Amino acid sequence: MTERLDLRLPTRDDIAPMHAIVSHPDTQRFLGPPDDFAAHYVRSQRNAGSWFLSGYGIFIVRERESGNVIGNCGVFHTYRGLGADMDDGPEAGWIIDAAYAGKGYAREAMEAALAWFDKTHGPQRITAMIEPGNVASFALAAHLGFHAFRKAAMEGVDLVLLERLPQQRRAETT
Repeated sequence: MTERLDLRLPTRDDIAPMHAIVSHPDTQRFLGPPDDFAAHYVRSQRNAGSWFLSGYGIFIVRERESGNVIGNCGVFHTYRGLGADMDDGPEAGWIIDAAYAGKGYAREAMEAALAWFDKTHGPQRITAMIEPGNVASFALAAHLGFHAFRKAAMEGVDLVLLERLPQQRRAETT
């Protein structure tokens, strides 16, 4: 929970609103190939499975003032086939509805999610991946203590892989 946001575990009721968010052209352009509803449903189930298998995962982000689901964020466990330095470990991610972009919501949500992760699971290496050209996400990643460590491609999409080492945590989470 933050001043403006509630972060909570996902439910089935979040699948359709999140599909609408990730399907918006301004949001989808940095998410790789678009998912139809069936693929998004499977992705939602996989994200929920991270909570069950690893004890952490993606939070749903709800704006308190409106009550609207405005995105998701957090640290989840996945395996993408990108190599030992990226697979089978904690990975951070954030998606905010294009209608709420530029208001600091992703920063606020991710600061809270990372603080929760560090407190609950202990400081450890966390990775992230961002498409070149996603200036806002690179700025947020740098603010959160992430640094690029190599480039990769997945499903025909170029990516920059980043890591946040325990000693790179933001001051307010230490």
